[in-house]
Amino acid sequence: MSAQWVAELWRIGLSLLAALLIGLLVGHALLLVCLVLALFLFFHLRALYRLDARLRHSKSYNPPDVDGVWGEVYYLFYRSQKRQRKRKKLLVSYLNRFKMMTKAMPDATVVLRHGSEIEWFNKAAQHQLGLNHPQDLTQRIDNLIRVPSFVAFLRNPNNGEPLEMPSPDHEGVMLSIVVIPYGNDRRLLVARDVSQLHRLEETRRDFVANASHELRTPLTVINGYLETMADSPNDLAKTQWGSPVKVMYEQSLRMTSIVDDLLMLSRLETSPREIHREVVDIPSLIRLVAEEGRELSGDKKQVISVEIDGSISLRGNQSQLYSVFTNLIFNAVHYTPAGGRIVIRWYLTESGACFEVEDSGVGIAPQHIFRLTERFYRVDVGRSRDAGGTGLGLAIVKHILDHHDGHLTIESMVGKGSVFRSRFPLSLVQSFLQETAVTKSS
Repeated sequence: MSAQWVAELWRIGLSLLAALLIGLLVGHALLLVCLVLALFLFFHLRALYRLDARLRHSKSYNPPDVDGVWGEVYYLFYRSQKRQRKRKKLLVSYLNRFKMMTKAMPDATVVLRHGSEIEWFNKAAQHQLGLNHPQDLTQRIDNLIRVPSFVAFLRNPNNGEPLEMPSPDHEGVMLSIVVIPYGNDRRLLVARDVSQLHRLEETRRDFVANASHELRTPLTVINGYLETMADSPNDLAKTQWGSPVKVMYEQSLRMTSIVDDLLMLSRLETSPREIHREVVDIPSLIRLVAEEGRELSGDKKQVISVEIDGSISLRGNQSQLYSVFTNLIFNAVHYTPAGGRIVIRWYLTESGACFEVEDSGVGIAPQHIFRLTERFYRVDVGRSRDAGGTGLGLAIVKHILDHHDGHLTIESMVGKGSVFRSRFPLSLVQSFLQETAVTKSS
């Protein structure tokens, strides 16, 4: 208890004691005690009234000159008020600096509240998103920007993944948009002009596609001549040029495979995600590719087993799915040593269907796994080229799975092998109304 409250209690107690003693002397003890209590009550009510009036009307930042417990109350109140003023000035300073910073930013910045209601935006947002100040404040941004992909993105921001869309106010401008939740029911929308990057990416894709097309014809001619030379009955050609011609022919075939894969990647990148989908008999397709894998294995004596849920098929593009299966199975054949084991599985999970290839190969170190779907990325350059790979297979798999709303996961341990899983959403699964038939063959 503070000293002022102790003094106030002593003052009340001594006053009541004095009133009681005087009252006993004059014969009116109760009256004098009540009178003293009434005086104290009046004093405190008057002080309370003055405090209320000061809070309502006074703009003074200094406490009044009051003694006793009310002086302590005024002091504590004004000290708290002073701290709040300092805190408010600091917050205003931070807010002003934030506004100055966002005004200078080239990226459009919009503060949204209650989901999609516009609370504030900078000048870049006026230019890039076509917002008008102050008319659009408190408006729902999805009422002002009615692009379907943008409206869907606002409802489900893809876990921080950006949305690329054309500017609603400027033709030819491409925007990359992210929505970041913060605070209490607030979201920060940031839109960046990525038109130049988009044009560079289009130029790169066009160059790869055009270069691949231009290379294909001369490679076909070279392959034809080399094949003719390799099959020539001329004994001199076989003795002197047989080995070089064979190597040249193999390398020209490898270059043709690279060109074909580049063309396929180019088609996947430029084609829309909404592909024509049909019901594909996945079990039969996997058995076909598994048999091709056994033929590719040749003398390596690998054990290739298949575990298939025969009741599950997919709605998708058959040629693209065939490419996924061949790339994953053939990779396992190439990188699994002689006598190794490869298990191919097709099964249903709670989230969809899964195609899995498990091998007992050399394995992959963790630092390489996240880069395996990059073009031409190789863990072991010499080994990959000796195996005959183009370095584009997993990049093709990733793009095809994107077109089927799926994704690729990779688990691996060095020296023990790897597991590649292609996961497809439940919306694409076609399950026949019959008992699940799991067949195993080896």
